[in-house]
Amino acid sequence: MEEENKIGLIPATFMVAGNMMGSGVFMLPANLAGIGSIAIIGWIITTIGAIALALVFAKLTQIYPAAGGPYAYAKKAFGDYMGYQTNLVYWLANVVGNVALAVAGLGYLTTFFPVLKDPLVMALAQIAVIWFFTYANILGPNVVAKIQSMTTSFALLPIVGVAVLGWFWFNTDTYMQGWNVTGKSDMTAIGMTLNFTLWAFVGVESASVSTAVVKNPTRNVPIATVTGVIIAAVCYILSSSAIMGIIENKELISSAAPFSDAVSIALGKRAGDIVAICAAIGCLGSLGGWTLLVGQTAQAAANDGLFGKVFACETKKGVPATGLAIVAFIMTLQVLATMSPTASEQFGKVASIAVIMTLLPYIYSAVSIKIIGREKLNKNQGIFYTIVGLIAAFYSMAAMIGSDPAQTRWALMFVIFTIILYEMSVNRQLEMEGKNQKITCVVPAWVRYLTLLATITALVLTFFISFKDETNLKLHMKSHFPAVEHSDTLS
Repeated sequence: MEEENKIGLIPATFMVAGNMMGSGVFMLPANLAGIGSIAIIGWIITTIGAIALALVFAKLTQIYPAAGGPYAYAKKAFGDYMGYQTNLVYWLANVVGNVALAVAGLGYLTTFFPVLKDPLVMALAQIAVIWFFTYANILGPNVVAKIQSMTTSFALLPIVGVAVLGWFWFNTDTYMQGWNVTGKSDMTAIGMTLNFTLWAFVGVESASVSTAVVKNPTRNVPIATVTGVIIAAVCYILSSSAIMGIIENKELISSAAPFSDAVSIALGKRAGDIVAICAAIGCLGSLGGWTLLVGQTAQAAANDGLFGKVFACETKKGVPATGLAIVAFIMTLQVLATMSPTASEQFGKVASIAVIMTLLPYIYSAVSIKIIGREKLNKNQGIFYTIVGLIAAFYSMAAMIGSDPAQTRWALMFVIFTIILYEMSVNRQLEMEGKNQKITCVVPAWVRYLTLLATITALVLTFFISFKDETNLKLHMKSHFPAVEHSDTLS
């Protein structure tokens, strides 16, 4: 990719912070309320683990600046199969997680568009958003970086506002009354928070995965990674704790827009509506960066023969457009398969699975720093990063233990299944062996137009069904008016 099409330090930092905050913070207070305000301890533990992971990814980028993030590191340290397994699991986790972003963002818009509470309308709106950001990515990484920078600014407004000003309405009694509502021990409750809080930090590896599209990656990726994690951690702990002291636990559990509800209590409904808009923009905007990340992951593996050739096909700007279109299609099927009565229920389904599947690549990356850095780190650095890597690995394993047992079991079954899938990639590697040439596969122009057409089609269907539903609702209400008026007259 040409240098002018790459992104600099500030956009890369916004990408890391935006990928994390857009994907995690806006829905988590309601999810954590089901456990209690004891989640503050889980936040602190997860922050330590996230910083350890950030340091691991930052140093791995310096000593081995290869595109693909966790996939590249696992392949370098443990061989082709582990690289293939890591890439497939990580890639699928991101595909699953991207749907959660669309759900969370549109969930905040239900205040303004109640018709989105209809599962079919919500699904079509999600599909439109998914294909829109796929099209934006095909236009080039610079387009996505600009969108991400703008939307992250919107996201920071309510997060920072609640984190700083929310404490003026904080009630200690409200906070402590919901300390542990699980009915289980404090240790068990803390363990249950780790899966949720880790979801907030998923994205710590964003810049390392997108090394190929970042200017001067050896310098910029480590700075962007660590800075992004610190920004997110401070915002998470302060804002989440403030909300738990503003809204009573029972109300918070059922909240579809916790940040908006907290601000509404403090400053009124109009302020709450503004926060809802900012939250929606932040969540949806982060989908652009995650779409970029998914495309880069698949392309890096395809160039190594571990993914199908179609994922390596590029446009003139170096964008793996065909692979992105395939991902958008898979996400479309996933949206239809996970349609739920409420946005929060759908969000819970996909977010938890995505976290479990992300943990394995994180563990592999944490362990690989010792192997990859064997000849590139001095003695003191080797000791330091071995300790940091162990902290990151043990934290990731603890988060997996605290996850839903059934979901963890199915995720591990998929990991085992990758052994069968690997056979196909081995055949492709044998075909490429000895050629030592980069795959030159040009994406046909119609792929870009297809993504645009899919976006427009989903939008048209969304508006058509929404209008139809609202018309039926009005007719239904009118049919009851005479009866209501008649009863009032009799009384």
